[in-house]
Amino acid sequence: MKEYDLFIPLYYNDGTPIEPVKIQVLQARLLEFFNGVTFFPQPNQGLWQSGGVTYRDEIVIFRVVSDKVRSARQFLRRLKEELKTSLDQEDIFLIERDVQRL
Repeated sequence: MKEYDLFIPLYYNDGTPIEPVKIQVLQARLLEFFNGVTFFPQPNQGLWQSGGVTYRDEIVIFRVVSDKVRSARQFLRRLKEELKTSLDQEDIFLIERDVQRL
């Protein structure tokens, strides 16, 4: 079983806020595909460095779990590419980890 976290920015690169409806649509898509989603709506700060410059983002996190790893990966790879375009981002941080249900 795998757990996936999507780190979604709250602002476009020009500093304007991402429309709340885009976050709502993403949540609905994840719920539909995975039959469950956890949303961490409190803004989190992400920092990273590139070329000696420190960048900062405010993000929210969506978490989903699946035992159908192949189809989950395919769905999330497509979704990531769509999000990069619709949110005007160079990348969307998406992590995968092994989990076990107790």
